[in-house]
Parts: sequence; C-alpha cells; structure tokens
Amino acid sequence: MPRRIIDSHQHFWQVGRFDYPWMSPELGVLYQDFSPGDLQPILEECGIAETVLVQASNSLAETQWLLSLADQNSFIAGVVGWVDLMDDEVEGQLDEFTSHSKFKGVRHLVESEPADDWLTQPQVISGLRSLAARGVRYDMLVHTRHLKHVRTVADSCSDLNMTIDHLAKPPVASGERDEWKKEITMVASYPNVQCKLSGLVTEADHKSWRPENLRPYVDCVLDCFGAERLMFGSDWPVCLLAASYNQVFESMQELLADLNAADQDRIFGGNAANFYGLHQQAEVAH
Repeated sequence: MPRRIIDSHQHFWQVGRFDYPWMSPELGVLYQDFSPGDLQPILEECGIAETVLVQASNSLAETQWLLSLADQNSFIAGVVGWVDLMDDEVEGQLDEFTSHSKFKGVRHLVESEPADDWLTQPQVISGLRSLAARGVRYDMLVHTRHLKHVRTVADSCSDLNMTIDHLAKPPVASGERDEWKKEITMVASYPNVQCKLSGLVTEADHKSWRPENLRPYVDCVLDCFGAERLMFGSDWPVCLLAASYNQVFESMQELLADLNAADQDRIFGGNAANFYGLHQQAEVAH
C-alpha cells in the first residue's frame, strides 16, 4: 500500500451546536456527536496517516471550530471550511481563514439549495474567483443534475482548482448510469476539475451492497479523470449508514487493486497532498 495514506474527506460534528439542515433523528447512527477521539483509533488501525476535515454546515462558526480541532489533532492535515460566497464581505472572511495554515478549501452545501443553478449566480462566481486568487480549493457537493452548472463554473473560473465530492452521488442503488456517465465525462474534460472516490456506499443499497456494485462507477471515473485526478475519501461518519470505515477503505483497495503502485500512491494520498497543498504540514510533522 502507499507509504502515506490520506483520507481526503471526513467530518466531525456536534448535534445542535451548528445548523445542519440535513440532520434529523431519522438518520439514526448519524444523529450523535462525532469527534477526533472517535476516528483516531480507526485511522491507526487502517494505517491512515492524515485526513482532510470537511465542513457539514454553511457556517463561519463551524469553520472556526474545525480549525481549532485541526490545531489540536495532528492527523487533520487540512480543513475544507465555508465562507459566504454571496457576501460582499467574503474577502474579509477569506483573509481571516487563510491566515491559518491548515485552511485549504471551501465547500457549500449546494445539494441543499432549492435552485439547481445556485453555482452560476454572478455573485457566487465572483466569490469563487476570490478563492482562485488565493489558491484556495473548492469542493463541489453536487448531484448529477448540477454537473452542467459545474461546467459553467469550470469555464468561468479556469484558475480555480476544484473537486467533485462523492462522484456527484451517482444512483448506485438503481444501477442507472447513462445520464450520470454522460455528465461526469463532460466535466472531466476540464483540467482544473478533480474527483473524490468517496460517498459511494451510501448511494448503494445500504444493507446489501458489495464492492462490485461500485465498480462501474469507479471504472468510469478512472477512464475519464485518470488516476492523476482522483482522491480516496471515506466520507466518515456518513458512510456508517451503509458500512464501517474499514469496509469503505477495504472495498476501495479491492476496486483499485489492478492499478500499478504509482497510481495507487496517487489516489490514496499523493493527489490529495498536491491538490490541497498538504506537503508543508507533513514536513513539519516529520
């Protein structure tokens, strides 16, 4: 396995502390607090060196909290937080957060927005260009229906490095691929767009999924993005709806087992380090 494995996508939260529009008691196992102390022993068991901690609330306060967790836990190599891309004060928000060495990216809960074209609003585009100017990355939390708008962003912000979270949540449970494959392939033609191999188990049948159910989607993005633009992510603890951390990690190892060692190194660590600029922390840590 790769020498330095990085999980490019995981979360922590405290129920009721911030506004999580997606959270409800019906989510069962997810309706509880998740902290670094819960994850660290799992990472050690799996041989995961570092993680990228990703926002779960459109909240400046949550971002500050995530950065404080990164200060206290060396395995958190980077934080993808939130700024208000539509706020005239976004420059000031970015000035504050980019002063923190572990602030690496921004994400917005686009999937929760009523308007599918939220990303293409002029004020959002302006905010995204502010990210690009500072070298801040952007995580796209989108579904298949949003991918045409991702192309507009990629055109409008050609200097912005962005990644599609969870392969844009393809309909794994139904097995339908045509529309998703067409859209994700078109997005992959933009060199400034990467993709996270994450979140697939929760799009599959939670009780009966097998790695082979995920293979057509993984093979598709391998074909269109190549190993140079894919990153492994656990999406823990969301993955617990369908699988343990270990099951997610092992299934992705199985699905990528035919790749050469260099490509596995890229997907399981190197690409995340390059995309989010995690080298500096690694040198300090070692």
